[in-house]
Amino acid sequence: MFGIVRPCTHRLSEGLRVEWMAHLCGLCLALRADHGQFARIVTNYDGLIVSVLTEAQAGPAPGGRRTAGPCPLRAMRTAPVAQGEGARLAAAVSLVLASAKVRDHVADRDGLLARRPVAAAARRVAAGWDRAGARTGAALGFDTALLVDAVDRQTGIETLAGLGTPLLTVTEPTETATAAAFAHTAHLAGKPQNVAPLAEAGRLFGRLAHLLDAVEDREADAASGAWNPLTATGTPLAEARRLCDDALHGVRLALREVEFTDGKLVHVLLAHELRRSVDRAFGTSSCSHQEGQGGQGLLTPDGSFGPPPGNPYGAPPGNPYAPGGPGSPPPPPQPPRDRRGLIAGCLVWVGLACTCQMCCGSFEDPWSREQRQSPCQSCGDCCEACNCCGQCGEGCCCCGDSCGCDC
Repeated sequence: MFGIVRPCTHRLSEGLRVEWMAHLCGLCLALRADHGQFARIVTNYDGLIVSVLTEAQAGPAPGGRRTAGPCPLRAMRTAPVAQGEGARLAAAVSLVLASAKVRDHVADRDGLLARRPVAAAARRVAAGWDRAGARTGAALGFDTALLVDAVDRQTGIETLAGLGTPLLTVTEPTETATAAAFAHTAHLAGKPQNVAPLAEAGRLFGRLAHLLDAVEDREADAASGAWNPLTATGTPLAEARRLCDDALHGVRLALREVEFTDGKLVHVLLAHELRRSVDRAFGTSSCSHQEGQGGQGLLTPDGSFGPPPGNPYGAPPGNPYAPGGPGSPPPPPQPPRDRRGLIAGCLVWVGLACTCQMCCGSFEDPWSREQRQSPCQSCGDCCEACNCCGQCGEGCCCCGDSCGCDC
């Protein structure tokens, strides 16, 4: 899975958690139904927003849900999944944008794609995804050529960009592609009055997606010598953050102009979770359980996966005979942990990731077998009980996110 909007299920109420999973699984199954098993690899968290937007405007339709069979990614449970035009449009958009991502990696000669035979195979796969997305898009009245053209222009813009080039010049093709996808959901839902505000929301969402991807990849790109828009244009992180914050505000303003039948999930994803995505990319994401006031500190591994550093039961000052003090006997040696090997640990890691235990629960480290706690587990109970956002019915007062929501 990839995408910038990756909500933790602990931050969603039971109802919205079921709805979000229904759209995610609906996208995956729409890809399988229309394009075969291999196409499911392009399932992504951002693509499902297209499906969410369509249903939020049109409202629940008869036959809009079906019960899917057991799936390893759902811990072998059945679940209701979304179906219909929204899921199919999300599948078409995901295919075309995944094709663009593959071609971008080929152009950058990343990893194995630096080898000509692998690059040639990747290009064939990307071309097949383009054709498949075009077929599904045409059936829904959506011309995916808009997306393909935007992707093709991206390569030329990156070639010409240099120090001093405005960063928004580089993000324009992505903005155009996402604006077209968001706007078409209004046509599918029969709400032409929503086309303009959704196009604006989509344009700014595309800007955020491009910028956050650049921020997250900046160090890795510098190490590998790959092209990065921030480095190429000489844009400092402070300016990138300012552009992201402006885009966040613009998305919220645009969503106010959209007529939704039920916009709760849209609001949670594009107002609150999108802001968390920005904080996460810039390293300012945290929960007040770990960092105190407002939850705006840097989330560190120590704060995420265990107690704070140091021994909270050590000897207090002036008491050498307390446990851990110089006058106390040494602690008994701990037996060595039965560590798993590389392959066994990787298999356990896959199982934990696929069943969401690594994101949303306590789990045993795949290699060391030590007990770990997921980053969001500590605020899960509070987020379930708290209902302090009047517009979306979501949020967590203690995490300082949605209380007094003005969006």
